[in-house]
Amino acid sequence: MSQSKSRPLAAVPKRPSREEAERAVRTLLEWAGDDPTREGLRDTPARVARAFEDWFSGYEQDPEEYMRRTFEEVEGYDNMIVLRDIRFESHCEHHLAPIIGKAHVGYLPNNKVVGISKLARVVEAYARRLQVQEKMNAQIANTIQRVLEPKGVAVVIEASHQCMTTRGVHKAGVSMVTSTMLGEFRNNDKTRREFLSVIGNPTSSMG
Repeated sequence: MSQSKSRPLAAVPKRPSREEAERAVRTLLEWAGDDPTREGLRDTPARVARAFEDWFSGYEQDPEEYMRRTFEEVEGYDNMIVLRDIRFESHCEHHLAPIIGKAHVGYLPNNKVVGISKLARVVEAYARRLQVQEKMNAQIANTIQRVLEPKGVAVVIEASHQCMTTRGVHKAGVSMVTSTMLGEFRNNDKTRREFLSVIGNPTSSMG
């Protein structure tokens, strides 16, 4: 019997140039049935490329780096820290349609705390990538847990998915709620209930 050869690792695809990206947008405009050379669309490929740089800037950011500047002089503070209603805009990886919502982030410090703006930056860094909400939820929680090593982390996300409201079933006014609970938030009902009470308990609608 012949010995099986190990498969080589897939090469990371080379990032296309700006010109190639703009050319791809022109192709899509033509495929949609319009003329990319007409006045109203002439600059659209360049505008779309610039918009992509903004929408997907999270690929250029390191969420863990935001969390590395911590403060240990907290006079023994060990109660829950919660930042709620962090608004974000993301895009679903299935249809490139917007996901618009808010995240609630909480943690129980062990001996380190971080500036509250850094929690918002972690949410933003992951939101500005092609996403599914469940994955984004876990990414935020796991990053905070890895860097701060707190007693527990809780992240709840509420979001509206335009791939559901503007196509497919066309159901407006529907929100998806996901949660990730780690450490004390997973193991201690009282701690979990306190966090959910602080953020307004959106998970109660999950049944």
